[in-house]
Amino acid sequence: MRCRSIFFVELIAAFVVCFILVCEIGFAGDSENRRAYRQGQSERQSQSSRQNSNDLDSRLSRMLSENNVTPIDTPSQDSNQVLLGQALFFDRILSGNRDTACATCHHSLTATSDALALGVGTETETPGAISVFRVRGEGRHFVPRNAPDIFNRGSEHWHTAFWDGRASTTDGVIVSPAGDQLPSELTTPLQIQAMFPVTSRDEMRGLMEDAANGNELAAIDDSDFTGIWDALMVRLLANETYREMFAAAFPDVAEGDLGFQHAAIAIAAFETEAFGMNDSPFDRYVGGDADALSHDAKKGALLFYGSANCVSCHSGTLLTDQQHHNLAVPQLGPGKDPVSGLDFGRFGVTGASNDLFKFRTPALRNVAETGPWMHNGAFSSLEDVIRHHADPEQSLTSYDPEVQLFQPDLRDLVIRDEGLNEWMLEGVDMNDDSLEGNRVRLLVAFLESLTAPDLQARLDWVVPSSVPSGLLEDGIPEMN
Repeated sequence: MRCRSIFFVELIAAFVVCFILVCEIGFAGDSENRRAYRQGQSERQSQSSRQNSNDLDSRLSRMLSENNVTPIDTPSQDSNQVLLGQALFFDRILSGNRDTACATCHHSLTATSDALALGVGTETETPGAISVFRVRGEGRHFVPRNAPDIFNRGSEHWHTAFWDGRASTTDGVIVSPAGDQLPSELTTPLQIQAMFPVTSRDEMRGLMEDAANGNELAAIDDSDFTGIWDALMVRLLANETYREMFAAAFPDVAEGDLGFQHAAIAIAAFETEAFGMNDSPFDRYVGGDADALSHDAKKGALLFYGSANCVSCHSGTLLTDQQHHNLAVPQLGPGKDPVSGLDFGRFGVTGASNDLFKFRTPALRNVAETGPWMHNGAFSSLEDVIRHHADPEQSLTSYDPEVQLFQPDLRDLVIRDEGLNEWMLEGVDMNDDSLEGNRVRLLVAFLESLTAPDLQARLDWVVPSSVPSGLLEDGIPEMN
């Protein structure tokens, strides 16, 4: 009996061993099959992903071609003009009260704008300071419109300047606020634009009352552009270093023939050289690098050029049609119209009723870094800008300055009026309520792809160590 038990146990043990061996062989085979299946599945997914990516690139490339999007041009500049323009751009000598430079509102430390909804102009309490560190002088107004960025403004594709397009070089015809007083040497919108901030009382020239404090520019009549420009050249050419720099930049022009138009040409040369960038992920993609854009950025681009129809205004190489549109943006600040306190936009230039509340489509290079956005900086969130485009009525009526405006003294200057809102909405140009959820996120991903790599590091070199007058706009407040 005992022998049978032993035999039975041994038999069971042998059976178990055999079973284990069979199972191991089976599991091994099954495991091999699973690996083969997974590998095949992975290859199929990879192939499908590549196919989807190729389809995405094919569709996007076709859209870019259909919309005439080509690599952005970066025109070369005369080096001596660039050096002169750099000094002038950062020198507060160009303002009536000697407290404001071009760089005050377009500083490289704030991505060529000032990071404010509305800027603080001349007669500030903090000379030398920029952005949030610049304090309005007593009784002074905000600058009525947002300081736009100046990236790639030297491109040959530009033919307008300013939010209301009041300066242009369309079809060889030059138009500007100065009319016949505009010097003939100026040929590009950027050169023409540089002539006018120095004539603005809010931005640089100063109020009439400032004449009593040694501001000779303030006493000149507003319509006498030539007189303002001539007075500025007297200032500049009284400085020996500036005389030498002008001579080097314009060797064929006698000193007696130099005018502020030559200063403007030099400033434009500097801006073109310093702020012309052509290597953002989007630029590289347009140039043929299919891997430059992320998958989300490509999907956002398809929305931008497709169903979201952003391209209807943000078209071409510059991503702007340079036309004017009414987006029913909330009215805030002192406005441009002295009677109503409103900003009527392009209407103030043309007087045509169909131009009411219209402003020029902004270009979008480095747009994610240049907020607040819109012609008056009404929005501090790029997502909210997109949502406003999608549904202007809802955005306008629910606008909350406490959320959007981080300048406390601007919040009380938002105009809340149902009649005004209805008036603006009558002529609104856009209304696509389909931009919600993930679509907004994808559009933001595309807009972020327009930012040049290492942007701030590349802008740091732009600020000079000094300027000929000693009045450098370096962004640091002067301590009294």
